[in-house]
Amino acid sequence: MSRTVRAGGLIDVANGEIRTDVAIEIDDEQISDVRSWTARSAPSEYDDLSEYFVAPGLIDMHTHLVGHLAGGDIRSFAIASQARNLVHGISNARKTLRAGFTTVRDLGTYRAFIDLELRDAIDSGVVEGPRMICAGAFITATGGGGAFNEFATDVTMPSDFSVGVADGDVEVRKAARRILQRGADVLKVMATGAVFTAGTTPGSPEYSESEIRAAVEEAANRGRFVAAHAHGDEGIKRAVAAGVRTIEHGSLASDGALQTMLEHGTYYVPTTYVIRWLESHAAAGEMPPGTLEKTRQVSDSARRALRMAVDAGVRIAYGTDAVIFPHGLNANQFEDFVDAGMTPLAALRSATSVAAEALGRSDIGSIEVGRFADLIAIKGTTFEDVRALTDIHAVMKSGSWVRDS
Repeated sequence: MSRTVRAGGLIDVANGEIRTDVAIEIDDEQISDVRSWTARSAPSEYDDLSEYFVAPGLIDMHTHLVGHLAGGDIRSFAIASQARNLVHGISNARKTLRAGFTTVRDLGTYRAFIDLELRDAIDSGVVEGPRMICAGAFITATGGGGAFNEFATDVTMPSDFSVGVADGDVEVRKAARRILQRGADVLKVMATGAVFTAGTTPGSPEYSESEIRAAVEEAANRGRFVAAHAHGDEGIKRAVAAGVRTIEHGSLASDGALQTMLEHGTYYVPTTYVIRWLESHAAAGEMPPGTLEKTRQVSDSARRALRMAVDAGVRIAYGTDAVIFPHGLNANQFEDFVDAGMTPLAALRSATSVAAEALGRSDIGSIEVGRFADLIAIKGTTFEDVRALTDIHAVMKSGSWVRDS
């Protein structure tokens, strides 16, 4: 099916400019032409967005669509069945897409491989949701940041909670192969402890460089990348040296760790809005005490690391860790990026063209010929306030409108 969209303004993230009164031609799922509206004869029928800015569909590099993190307590993933976790995922996927995020990188589930089922259901048209790039499970050390440490020692752990638990190069390699064989698009390695995992310290490294490299090599064998959860310096440096594609969180990163990312061309995916959300809900007693304490330990440092990364020119891709805060609020982090020194356009590029580069995708991330027709429309005649991205007028994914207002 062919259609024409008239955009009052087009945010050209590829060239870093704003264009006015633009015609976007779409054939089936892809963009076939982008040109001035006044330079052509108007078709008899077109989608009129002449009062709106049109931008590429947004990309969230760090989500967890499956399940529901009730009150910040990860035990909710075990209390709910696999089916219940998937049902929550269906709802979360719909909210995320309607918030303007047409692609997400979903970085692991405690109950392995449910994300792959959700991805396939979306791809087949059974479920409404964003395009998903999925990790399938966490690769984590025994008792590490991605392990489910909430079971009592005399309780037998369901097998889907321990698919990616691995120690030593050989076990990590086997876990990587197992997860890739099941259809994962990316590997997620827990290089340090985590804020939400009992018995771990966010800044402490949990894998050696050699262990992380084993996962990187296995991913590369299948044309895949590795994302490394890493809060502290040593974990970050090991992961970067091992060749991971992205560093997630980096909440305790020093200037030295950020320089290491810069030197290796590693993408940085800071997740600051989740900290702001946790802080705002702490007074209501909605978070477990241990989680709140660890959040306080990383909050100031995380904001400082983001500012330093912006100043240093580290390649920053947009990711939110959505699941800790409600899905659909993903665009609230743009404000943090601008507060850290990004221009509104640079912040938008972090969730479009830069995120696409980090994913190794040339078919998404900008409004160009040959790319998927993923579009969002926002009200206004100027793009000076990123908060406009929290109020999306319309969303198109692969040439089909998701929501019209």
